[in-house]
Amino acid sequence: MSEIDTAADYEVSRQPVREAFIKLAEEGLLEVRPQRGTFVRKISIKAVMDARFVREAVESDVVRAAARAHDPEVAADLLRQIDDQRRAVEEGFERFIQLDERFHQTLAQAAGVSGAWQVLETLKLQMDRVRYLSVMRFPMEKLLAQHEAVARAIEAGDEAAAEAAMRHHLREILSDLPEIALANPDLFEQSGPARDLG
Repeated sequence: MSEIDTAADYEVSRQPVREAFIKLAEEGLLEVRPQRGTFVRKISIKAVMDARFVREAVESDVVRAAARAHDPEVAADLLRQIDDQRRAVEEGFERFIQLDERFHQTLAQAAGVSGAWQVLETLKLQMDRVRYLSVMRFPMEKLLAQHEAVARAIEAGDEAAAEAAMRHHLREILSDLPEIALANPDLFEQSGPARDLG
């Protein structure tokens, strides 16, 4: 990637682009090689798996707390969001992903730990790259059903069911990742999905 070209594309000066490149490099998305250029880093399967592990641990507790609170307004809001997600399937994966983010953020707010979602947002960047590839490749209806299972468990105030539904939802990547990595070998680090995922 070129600072000059990116600045021209977005019609901004080079300074904000340089700052963005530094931030993206800190987050592991870009690699700056002095005297050679700036390159988009390939997806690290280990980083994806680490992020998934932490996200599952945090969000399982989040949905338990949301179910414990048993707020009918929260449950109704989550179900409305799922209806929005269903309509967004027709609009394309980018809109769906925005609504997916909102759904998970709402869960954290319902549990009274919105700061936890802010922590996860930075942590899950590599995982998000796989999510984009996943929704482009696999039916979004499966994700909708998983979201609905979480929302229904919260609506019922069933902590165990909410946790089980969230764990199932976040483990989906374990089955999708090998297929995605094999279909897009140029996007993944050379450590190899077969060796990392069994």
